[in-house]
Amino acid sequence: MSHKLKIAGWISVGALAGALTTVSLQTVARGTLAPLPLEELQQLAAVFGMIKSDYVEPVDEKKLITDAISGMVASLDPHSQYFDKKSFREFREGTSGRFVGVGIEISQEDGLVKVVSPIEGSPAFRAGLKPNDLITKIDDTFVKGLSLSDAVKRMRGEPNTKVMLTIFRKDENRTFPVTITREEIKTQSVKGNVVEPGYAWIRLTQFQERTVEEFARKIEEIYRAEPNLKGMVLDLRNDPGGLLDAAVAVSAAFLPENVTVVSTNGQLADSKYTYKASPEFYQRRASSDPLRRLPAALKTVPLVVLVNEGSASASEIVAGALQDYKRGTILGSQTFGKGSVQTVRPLGPDNSAGLKLTTARYYTPNGRSIQAKGIVPDVMVDESAEGNIFAVLRTREADLDKHLASGQGNELKDAAREKAREDALKKAEEEARKGPSDRVTPVFGTDTDFQLVQALNQLKGRPVLISKTMVERKEEKKEN
Repeated sequence: MSHKLKIAGWISVGALAGALTTVSLQTVARGTLAPLPLEELQQLAAVFGMIKSDYVEPVDEKKLITDAISGMVASLDPHSQYFDKKSFREFREGTSGRFVGVGIEISQEDGLVKVVSPIEGSPAFRAGLKPNDLITKIDDTFVKGLSLSDAVKRMRGEPNTKVMLTIFRKDENRTFPVTITREEIKTQSVKGNVVEPGYAWIRLTQFQERTVEEFARKIEEIYRAEPNLKGMVLDLRNDPGGLLDAAVAVSAAFLPENVTVVSTNGQLADSKYTYKASPEFYQRRASSDPLRRLPAALKTVPLVVLVNEGSASASEIVAGALQDYKRGTILGSQTFGKGSVQTVRPLGPDNSAGLKLTTARYYTPNGRSIQAKGIVPDVMVDESAEGNIFAVLRTREADLDKHLASGQGNELKDAAREKAREDALKKAEEEARKGPSDRVTPVFGTDTDFQLVQALNQLKGRPVLISKTMVERKEEKKEN
């Protein structure tokens, strides 16, 4: 049994796809050090000395060293990160899956904070914040020039305290303030119900410590309400990931026992590992296996899995495993493509600092790399009956600066996608000139949820309205 799995944790990195990323927490740093390049270190020392003696004003040397380390790590890929003492303490506090804040998943755009998605039921969600909103000010501080972590720190605080966010909403071409009261964010990771006789919908919003138990309870509840289930929709849309063992458990609930769910591979021997659909790979310490309570019919019930560009990391592991075993039909749009593993190691004599380093890639049971590719649905379906031409504009792993390549084959420009992106940009400009859109965003799990309706059609053998606009996004060649 891998020690990595036993102490896996999840974090909200508050960046990129708002991505919750699957990480492995290790409590002991590696004992071996690579040979140091003497000439380059001498140059570093020379630059350090020149800054100390010649810069226009005094510079804090500890901050200078910290920034140098941060820059070195940040140059690797978007998910590797160096933590100083303060940020490492905040990081470890965040692994519990609970934090005090406004409840948004964010990224950066043009130096501003971009709302990827408000967390369902959070203060930000109730305040009406929407995906793609840009935060220009936090209280009296302009966001331009702040790092993403600094912006996150300013939005977090004590429960019941207020923070004022200044929002620029592109599609309405207006700026307005929103005052939000901070509270402890406890996201409900599993939702679901019998949507119509014989058919159920179960949604995973994140893979948290409580997810497997909540998933088992919800499945039991569904089967009590509908013992003769004819089909199920597993909804992973906008699920940014989380705990690796939770992803393995949810996959195992639908798959034959002991088959491969996901494998990892990197330079270290510890990074070469295969996770199987067996309790030893997902069962947490001192707890029983919740999956033992599930009805046997769950292994064979017809299944459709809904995914989109917001499905990342752990949710891609589940979708990839179910797709490889042809256990269900994957429906929706191409996933984010976050297929790398981050290992967190404490640093320093008192372990007060830390390093989150990308150490491996994820592979589906058939050996496909998820990284920078994601999972391509078996059936591509738009978000609404009117279409979804703007999906091609959404950020995925392959769009991120310095993203890790898949490691499988050449990366090529996709001419079809480039043409689709040009068309979507033109359409977006036309829509912006028309003024605010009055279209109401459909609520997942309701009869206005177009993709859910198509998933039910798929289960019933009825015609499915396949997308006429979406194209598969290939992994694009990285510029050196």
